[in-house]
Amino acid sequence: MPAALSNPTAQRTRRLLSALLQGLLTLALTLLGLLLVTFALSALSPVDRVLQIVGDHASQSTYDQVRHQLGLDRSLPVQFWHYLVNLTHGDLGTASATGQPVLHDLLAAFPATLELATLALIIGAVFGVIAGVLCARYAGSPWDFAVRTLTLLGNSVPIFWLGLLMLALFYAKLQWSPGPGRLDDIYQFTIEPKTDFALMDTWLSGDREAFRNAFSHLVLPVLLLAYYSLASITRLTRSACLSEMNKEYILLARAKGAGEMSILLRHVLPNIRGTLLTVIALAYTSMLEGAVLTETVFSWPGIGRYLTTALFAGDTAAIMGGTLLIGVCFVLINNLTDVLVRLTDPRVR
Repeated sequence: MPAALSNPTAQRTRRLLSALLQGLLTLALTLLGLLLVTFALSALSPVDRVLQIVGDHASQSTYDQVRHQLGLDRSLPVQFWHYLVNLTHGDLGTASATGQPVLHDLLAAFPATLELATLALIIGAVFGVIAGVLCARYAGSPWDFAVRTLTLLGNSVPIFWLGLLMLALFYAKLQWSPGPGRLDDIYQFTIEPKTDFALMDTWLSGDREAFRNAFSHLVLPVLLLAYYSLASITRLTRSACLSEMNKEYILLARAKGAGEMSILLRHVLPNIRGTLLTVIALAYTSMLEGAVLTETVFSWPGIGRYLTTALFAGDTAAIMGGTLLIGVCFVLINNLTDVLVRLTDPRVR
């Protein structure tokens, strides 16, 4: 009897280890592919990295010397190998626009994007799921029509246009918002950056006025990004709920006298949690990689604005570093979502 019990346990353990190893191998290959694409984009870029450093009036000997120091006179496989070796040491190169190591710039800019995207995701996910469930409950009603219209606008209106409109109305016209940036100038240089998250740093400083100022600066960009994530989450939640409500076990629950809202909360939502996790994860990654226009409009010093500045300056090292960071976040979030779906949904296991 114990041997009979141990066999299923051993089989489950082997399957778990096999799935874990397969997931790690897939993750490693995906990251390697991302590195190859990033390096290829840099190698095929028309921007001359040497000229960015030495200038147009440098002599040929100076040009050749800097080119040799950067390793650009070697073959592409050798350059890629040195690129990987430098990555293992945390060396992403030096940004020509700032004169700082790219890793230093990214570590300074990424918390701003992370703070903005995380707050927007929380608001968009909570209200998006609630709105989607209510739309499925009252499908075809005026409420459903109104919410679907708003979500359609959220997926259709350009985000930069809506951001400029919000600034013109709430900042310039009504003066309800403090405007672009993370903090007013009076607090910008008086708050010690301990975590690089504006809300946490101002709270830890004990200056409640600075905390309120940081919070007020977050309102407009967070609501803007939350609206766009809410639009997609609401539509997909509604669609998943309606698809699930046509199945036989829902008819059985109705035959037993269960109410529609009880069916949605107790039966439908648990069965679509894998879909919801995937949708929310995709919304999060899209905000991390797609906040370029929002950060530019609101002068938000995050990854999006950093990449925009690097693109205009032709800063290849900064563009490669920012692209790599966003790609790694995308890959890690998707893989973490797959793990969460497997842990929470027995049907996948």
